[in-house]
Amino acid sequence: MKKQPLEMYSALNTLAVLLAVPLVQASPVKIVSRQASNNTQLLTDLTTISGYWGQISPYSDNAEDYFGVQFVGLPSGCQIEQAHTLQRHANRFPTSSEEDGTNDETFASKVMNFTKANPSTSFSGPLAFLNSYEYIMGESYLTGLGASTEFMAGVQFWNRYGRTLYNASIGQVSYNASYANGTARPKPVLRTTSQSRIENSQISWALGFFGPSFQVVPDATVANATSDFDVVIIPEGGTENNTLASYDSCFNDNVDAIGYIGDADVYTYIPIYLASATARMNAYAPAGFEFTTNDTYAMQSICAYEMGYIGMSDFCTLFTEDEWAGFENTLDIEYYFDYSYGNPTGRAQGIGYVQELIARLQNQFITSSNSSVNSTYDDNSSQFPLGQLFYADFSHDDIIVSVLTALSMDFFREAPSLTQFPPDPNRHFILSHMTPFGGRLVTEVIGCSSADPVPVQNHRTQYYPTQYGYDASNASSKFIRMRLNNGILPLNTIRGGACDGRIDGMCAMSSFLQSQEGTYALSNYDFACFGNYTIDNVGSQGQDYDGTISVTGIVQ
Repeated sequence: MKKQPLEMYSALNTLAVLLAVPLVQASPVKIVSRQASNNTQLLTDLTTISGYWGQISPYSDNAEDYFGVQFVGLPSGCQIEQAHTLQRHANRFPTSSEEDGTNDETFASKVMNFTKANPSTSFSGPLAFLNSYEYIMGESYLTGLGASTEFMAGVQFWNRYGRTLYNASIGQVSYNASYANGTARPKPVLRTTSQSRIENSQISWALGFFGPSFQVVPDATVANATSDFDVVIIPEGGTENNTLASYDSCFNDNVDAIGYIGDADVYTYIPIYLASATARMNAYAPAGFEFTTNDTYAMQSICAYEMGYIGMSDFCTLFTEDEWAGFENTLDIEYYFDYSYGNPTGRAQGIGYVQELIARLQNQFITSSNSSVNSTYDDNSSQFPLGQLFYADFSHDDIIVSVLTALSMDFFREAPSLTQFPPDPNRHFILSHMTPFGGRLVTEVIGCSSADPVPVQNHRTQYYPTQYGYDASNASSKFIRMRLNNGILPLNTIRGGACDGRIDGMCAMSSFLQSQEGTYALSNYDFACFGNYTIDNVGSQGQDYDGTISVTGIVQ
């Protein structure tokens, strides 16, 4: 998520872009999703409630077939030979963005100032807790629950990938820095940005994957926690190139009228879905205090953040399921129109990581940059090693969204409605399933003995690498499969059709590389990030820009 607080929209009705690229429909895929509730009763089940918190939802695996890929088992004669994870940080405090932490703090201050100045009046009913409420949250940093989420992510990555990649011995619970003969393995290199919550997520993830706190023989030394791997920390917060925080070097993303299109849309949707809830809150308010829809929105947000901090909150049971669905839709709106197909810089912000992924798949360094890639890090084996069995990069939710956009994963090219309430529960772009706290996009490289392995419908646990006939010596056919929070992504929805033909989410390596040949040109990186253009009627059109823009779309 962007770092700077949002300047309110002084430039929202400037001249210019008349050409919005027409929507391209993805290949038909039925998503496995929730049902509309049409329920006016207050929702009290926290597990259900927390599934409506968009990118601030707690982590939960998607079902393997969530994105519509019905054949989820690994075919016989195949095995995962390499795994690349783009790992989001986990639970954090609210940021300083206007619609996020700033709005929450404004509401909390409003309540606390009122109760202090009016001790003889009080909130009643379910809002009685506000009479003595104090706002207890910090800003932006990783929480303890966030650290535990990242620790578990590291454990899960070892269990799913590390065991088979490293042919683990019976009972091996984490990475072993030595080969079976006792010689040292080359140290894996992890990458993170320098931002506090990102680097702390990397630290916690590494504790889970490398296992220094649950070795057979306990070792409490500090050196034990970091001795098995190296870390590349790429600066974040300035204007340097960094694929894991690509908005730093994409200047137009920090122009309010371009980079904050979705934020403006949020404020048009809030009154649509929270009018009834706000009236309900005002029924319990003392004379002289009036809830606005922005206040009610802050109450929903504070619920989610308090749950991500201390695991409890008195704000959470005040809303209906439809109102929680509306809350999630505001977040989907924000991210679709800030970082995905609904923003001219959407592709540009994700193309750098795509270039790095392709370079790793082809065992190539990147010696010069035409995007957010920092070639001073990517042109050498110490900071950008080739041929690692796994790669782990730690980043932000918006980067994952932009990477999916840059890949032309058109399954997600479905704009959230700016007016529909309740929102469509079967829409494809739902952040709680895409980028929850601790979310992860994993690219699997699969080796197979056959160029056309038979798809397997049901999940098959891989207890050891050769269980279903895999033999590394004859696994010459390579495939790509991608998972988003465990759900297998439909690569056949990548634009152009290069990955058509399979029903199990796998795409031949050569076909996947072919599908990405035009992605940089489509991002139009230089103009999208540095061009002199403006957007017409920001926040009111819901335009689809296909995540890019060109000079031909500008009124001269």
